[in-house]
This record gives sequence, C-alpha cells and structure tokens, in this order.
Amino acid sequence: MNRASLLITLSMGVLTVILWALVNRPGIEPPWPTRVDGFSFSPMRGELSPLEGGQPSIAEIDEDLALLAGDVHAVRTYTVRGHLGEVARLAEAHGLNVALGAWLGGDAAANREEIDTLVRLFRDNHEQVVRVIVGNEAILREDQSVAQMIAHLREVRRSVWAPVSTAEPWHIWIKYPELAAEVDFIAVHVLPYWEGVAVDSAVDHVLRRYRELQHAYPDKPIVISEVGWPSHGRTRKDAVASRANQAKFLRRFLAAAEREDITYYLMEAFDQPWKQRIEGAVGGHWGVYDDDREPKFAFTTAVVPVPNWTSLAAISIGLSVLVLALLFRDSRGLSSGGAGFLAVIAYAITTFVVWLLYDFTQQYLSAGMLAVGVVLFVAALGVITVLLAEAHEWAEALWLKRWRRSPLPRALPDHLLPKVSIHVPAYNEPPAMMIDTLNALAALDYPDYEVVVVDNNTRDPAVWRPVREHCERLGARFRFFHVDPLSGFKAGALNFALRRTAADAAIVAVIDSDYRVARDWLRELVPLFGDDQMAIVQAPQDYRDGDENAFKAMCQAEYRGFFHIGMVTRNERNAIIQHGTMTMVRRDVLDEVGGWSEWCITEDAELGLRIFERGYQATYVPHSYGKGLMPDTFLDFKKQRFRWAYGAVLIMRQHLAQLLGLERSRLTRGQRYHFVAGWLPWLADGFSLFFNLGAIAWSVAMVVAPQHVAPPHVIFAVLPLTLFVFKVSKMFFLYRLRVQAGLRQSLAAGLAGLALSHVVARAMLTGFVTKGVGFFRTPKQAASHGVWQALLDAREELLFMLAMLLASAAVLLREDSVMLDVRIWALMLLVQAVPYAAAVLVSLVSAAPRLPGRLVGGMAQLVHPQRAPRVSAASGAQSKS
Repeated sequence: MNRASLLITLSMGVLTVILWALVNRPGIEPPWPTRVDGFSFSPMRGELSPLEGGQPSIAEIDEDLALLAGDVHAVRTYTVRGHLGEVARLAEAHGLNVALGAWLGGDAAANREEIDTLVRLFRDNHEQVVRVIVGNEAILREDQSVAQMIAHLREVRRSVWAPVSTAEPWHIWIKYPELAAEVDFIAVHVLPYWEGVAVDSAVDHVLRRYRELQHAYPDKPIVISEVGWPSHGRTRKDAVASRANQAKFLRRFLAAAEREDITYYLMEAFDQPWKQRIEGAVGGHWGVYDDDREPKFAFTTAVVPVPNWTSLAAISIGLSVLVLALLFRDSRGLSSGGAGFLAVIAYAITTFVVWLLYDFTQQYLSAGMLAVGVVLFVAALGVITVLLAEAHEWAEALWLKRWRRSPLPRALPDHLLPKVSIHVPAYNEPPAMMIDTLNALAALDYPDYEVVVVDNNTRDPAVWRPVREHCERLGARFRFFHVDPLSGFKAGALNFALRRTAADAAIVAVIDSDYRVARDWLRELVPLFGDDQMAIVQAPQDYRDGDENAFKAMCQAEYRGFFHIGMVTRNERNAIIQHGTMTMVRRDVLDEVGGWSEWCITEDAELGLRIFERGYQATYVPHSYGKGLMPDTFLDFKKQRFRWAYGAVLIMRQHLAQLLGLERSRLTRGQRYHFVAGWLPWLADGFSLFFNLGAIAWSVAMVVAPQHVAPPHVIFAVLPLTLFVFKVSKMFFLYRLRVQAGLRQSLAAGLAGLALSHVVARAMLTGFVTKGVGFFRTPKQAASHGVWQALLDAREELLFMLAMLLASAAVLLREDSVMLDVRIWALMLLVQAVPYAAAVLVSLVSAAPRLPGRLVGGMAQLVHPQRAPRVSAASGAQSKS
C-alpha cells in the first residue's frame, strides 16, 4: 500500500466514524417516571412457550415481580392457568396491584375452567386485584362473538366486585357500542406500530384514539390496557421497530400519560421469545426488559440508536483496512481516483456487514434462526466477494494510469522471423466460408509459414472435398487432412495437426475456420516472441457480421466487453484467458506441456493455464487482426456460452489445487486471483439459479399460508438486488468509457449478457456433477429460427420469467403487502425476472433476421491502446496516450 492509498484509507476511516456518529446522534427524550402505572406481565423465559404447555416456576414468577417492585404500581395478567394463577398471591408480598385476566379462546370447556378459576382467585386475593379483564382480543381473533362475550362479562360482573371489562383494540370498541354498555371500564389496546404509524407521530396517534373513545363513551373510564413499541421486527409502513424507537415512544408516551392523567399498562415487562412463532420476529421484542431481565434502553439519559456504535465503527474500519490491504497489494499504476473508488466500496461493504451482523444478533436466535443466519452469512460472503472482484476490475479498467504490459509490435527483418505453422480445425463447415478463410491466409504478408487444415469427422464428401481441392490450388504451403474418425473434438484435431507440423516451425498459430485474418497478423505479432519466456501471443476474437441484423449487433456488443476490458486488465498480471482462435503458441512450449487436452471442451483456456503453471509469459494485443462469424440463432449463442462456462468448471476442478496454492506450481498470486475472480460472476449465476428456485418456492408458501410464512430476512432480497445493480452499473459505465459504446450499444450488450445468465447457471451446476458433456460446435451461416421456435429456444427462461412475475404479483396480494419487507421481496422477484425476460427478448430478436443492426448501432473498432485514443484515467476525456 503506497502513501496515497494509505492516506485514502485513513481518510475513509475518518469519514466512516463521522457517518456512524451522525447516524447515532443522541436524542434527548423525557425521562422515565419514578413509577409507572402498570406492565403487561408474561413471565415466560427463553424458549418456554404456553403453546406447548410450558409454565414458569413459581420462583421465576416471584423473581420477576421482585424486579418490578418499587418501579410499577400494578401488573396485568392474561390467564389464570397453572402457576400463572399465583401472580395475584405473589404480588401482595411485593406491594403490587394486579389486573387479573382470563384467557378466552374457541374451546368452550377451557373457557369455562378459566372463568371459574378467575372468580375463585379474585375472591382469594381481592385486596390485590384492582381490575378484572375477561378475554384478550377474543372478538378481534373471532374466537368469541360479541354476544358470547357479553354473556361472559355479565356472569363475571355478578361474581366479583372489582371493575370488569374485556380487552380489545380501539376500533372494536368503536364498532360495538353494545359491548361497551356491558363493561365497567374500556380496556383498550392502542399499538401504533401495528397500524404502521411512524414513531414521531405515534404518541399523538394514541392520544387521538384515547380522546375518540372518551367522546364515544363519556361515562366510561378508559384504561389503555396495552400500549408499547417493539425493539426489533419487520417494518410496517412508516413504523420501524428498533430499540431507539421503543425508547422514544415509551418515554414520550409516559410523559403524555402523566400530563393527561391516563391509566395504562405498558406492553410489556419482559421480552417473550415464544411469541415469534405466532407474530413473527416482532412478537418477541415488546418488553422493556430483555429475556435476561436487563433494561433494553436508557431510562433517563439521551437515546442513542446503537449505544456501542464506536465499537462497531472500529470493527468496520479494521475490516476495511484488511480488505484494502489486499486490493492495494498491486496498485502501483492505480490513480487516486481508482484507489478512492475501491476505498468507498470496501468501507461501504464492511460497514454494511457489521451492521447486518449487529442487527441479526438483536433477535432471539433459535436453532432454526441460527441455521438461517449461517446461510445468510455464507450468501453475504459470496456476494461481497463477487462485488469486490467486480469493483477491482472496474477500478483498474477506468483508473489505471498506464498499461504496464501493452508493448507495441515491432518490425523484424524477414530473415529473423521464425516459421509459423497455422492450424485450422474444421468440422462440417460450409465450403465457401472455409475457402474464404484460406484465401485470407494465402494473402498474409509473412515470409515463412504453412497452413495445416484438419477436417475431422465430416461425413459428407461434398462438404470437405471442395476445401481439399482449394488447398491443392493454393500450393505446397497449404496441407489438407480429412480424418474420420478422430476423437477428442477440436483438441483432437489440433493435436493431429501438431503431429504433422513442419519440424522447423517455431510458432503454432490457430484460427477458427470462419476467420478472415489481416495481412499483417503474423508480421506484427510474431516479433513479440523475441522474449524466450513469451509462450503465448493472443489477439482478440472479433466478428465481421455485426451489421447483418440486430441480433448479431447485440451479440457483438456483448463480446466486446470481455476483449476491451477483461482481457486488458488480466494482461497486466500475465493472466489472460487463451482463446482457440487468433492465438499463437511457442511450439516447444506446446510440446513441453503435452499439447492440447482432449478431455476438456475448452482446451484453449486449459492450455493457457498449464503454460502459466510452468512459469511462462503470455501477452494480449487488443487490436483486431481477424474477424469471424457469430452464431445465427439465440440457441447457438447459448450453446457456445454453455461450452465456455462448462469448460471453466472442468478447468477449475482439474487445477483447483494449483489455483489455491495447495500444489506446487509457478502460478503467481495475480494469476491465481484473476482465474478465480474471473469465474466468480459465473459461479454467482449458478448459485442464483438455486436462489431463484428457493425464492419461487418460498413465495408460493407466502401465498398459500400467509399466516405462517412471512418474507425471509430482508437481506435475502437486498443481496441479489445489490449485486444486480452493481453489475449493471459496472457494465454500463465501462462500456461507455472503455469500449466507447453508445447508449444503445451499452443497453444491447447488457441485454445480451443478461440473456445468457440462465444458460451459464446451468453450465456451472452441470460442470460440478459431470465431466462428459461433449463439444458443442457453433454452426456458421445457419438459417434463423421462426418466432415459435425462438420461444422454444428460450422456454426455460420463459417459464422462469412467468414464475417470477406471477410470484411477485401474488405476494403483493397478501394482506400485509404494505410491509416494507414484502415490497422489497416483490421487487427482488421482479429484478430476478429481468435476465429471463432478456433471454426471451433476445431470442425473439434473433427470429427477426431482417431487423437492421443499425437499431443497435455500430461498435468501435478493437484497437491497440497505444495506437488510438483511450479514456483518460483522471477525467474520462479522450486523450492520446
């Protein structure tokens, strides 16, 4: 890390502290009163749940009452079953009054027992019981009708001499005045969070509902039997659950209640983790004290959103420094703008991760939630790794001061130029196209070369004989071989050609059978082998039919990104991906490593990696020296990309030990980094397929069982959204500035790239479980497919797109669709449908061969960065370099 990078790192650390401080500015709130009116009292602890018949011990109940004694006048209970019926007796020893409650559900026998016990306990402890509450939201849950509840109230009022009521939300009392006529006081629940009210408006909301009830029932005392705010849980409209908001609401409400002389019971004394099973995460976080019986916020001092924010800031800074130390290890040529960009990304990511872990640990973690947490952590780690790799390439592509490994070709006299053997493998290729390729080779401006054409496994003599005859007409330097059968696919043909290469040939060059090479290809690039360690000289793949129609223009725009950006940045660390066309290899090195690997369908990239493992050099010259033909249909476009991605997995599996440094090789750290990082986006596509299948299944469960299945943790939606936005932004900016593409070309490239996401995902997953998928030849000059066939070519993507869109629409039909996490989940489903929609669109475009390529726009020529203007690292302006 140089001085500039260190200064940027420290500056970002200071800004991070400032950001944490701004977010956690102390808020002055009214102090907690010396004593509050009452608490809702449920003394369950840990995983203990009444849903399974769990009961706290009498000693635990007594401990909880002792904790509240002196700070509260009364507690409100909800049932008299089991040990909970002992609360009134135990409360007497602690000087606490009790609002005695009976739980009424849909079981008539259980209700009968509850009421009988309630009456008996009241008579045994009437001096401590100041109120009796029969039922808790039983009408709201529809466990009891209004008529049934009135009958219960009348019975209990005849049996006890304390004020009697039932507890319901404010709107139930407004809706049923006949119910109010049967109670001694209105026991009302006013919980602004459930109504989606922002915390700053919540106290006013409570007072407004209180006064509404006063106006409706002027002769009835009103007791707010539940009022509170959760410290953790889902965001409902404008209501955000947090400890800071809980402190704000309660301290403000208590001040208002004292001023307005309101009787209330705070919801609630202690967190009840078991309620998460019936109310979601928020259900367990209404307590003023947590499950360990510790206060959750300050009662008198200023309210700080994250009290220990300084520790979290320090952790985020420390992690950022570690990340930047890795990113800046080889940043000598990176401008301050690039270093600053990486610093912003690193600090943003680490701060987000620290916040994510902090927020996740604020909830009560069951075994299931811990498992979810592990999955979430692994997913976040994967996304972060991809983001950092993408950010690193972004920075180097835009802000590298100068390319360190982009030498200009130098001329050599003819007598110093080594002999080159050009190998042209072919299988079932159109004769006219191959003759065109051979004519371009015959026109090369180079003194000493041969051309070895190997046609393997073509059955129809009418296809290969015209090519053989043309080679005979071109002269002795053109040799043609028709071999049938020949195993090993393209690699087998290339090994066959290698065995028949002239003994005095020092360089082997390979082109695909559809390429028209430039006359100066060999003369300009062969001199780069002057360095004895230079084993590979690679020119880009380029295409001549991009103007033929809109589909091919889109494909060409997509191809250009890798050859304008990825290969250039990889070349800086001698880590290019070798390609099986427009490539040259030192012949003795090719023999040394054993030729082309016939087990791998991407034999070119695998060969390059083996050569790097021997410690040799390679160089990439980003100037077009030859142009071929692109796939004619979307199906062929997909098959080509499937082969590339599938082959990448096979290479990864075969060379994993060397790539990870577990097995001895001469790979550098930069080479290991680029090979692994270069495959990360494709690996992310593979995992994305699993994610999308899971997202669809989860969405179905959300629709089928809305009461039991909530959206996953919001981070499960935020992570793919973040990755999508970052990758699209990177593509757009780099295409505009490095590829010098216009808006239409950038959008076309983006659509074509997204359209391949699903096939890449399938290839990556297939590659991890198989090794035997055969070589897919990309047909040349094939007929375009019709619309129906185009839809069939993208049928998997079409089905995924429809499933995602339907899932998004369906989850928005839930009753809780106003919840932020539901909307984010629906948005994520829409965004995840975009690559599938892109595939359908691109396939349909391929079915319209007459759609002109000018709709996409022409692409800039691939030129060497030292031959033409390139983007200035400082400003993005055009400058001569």
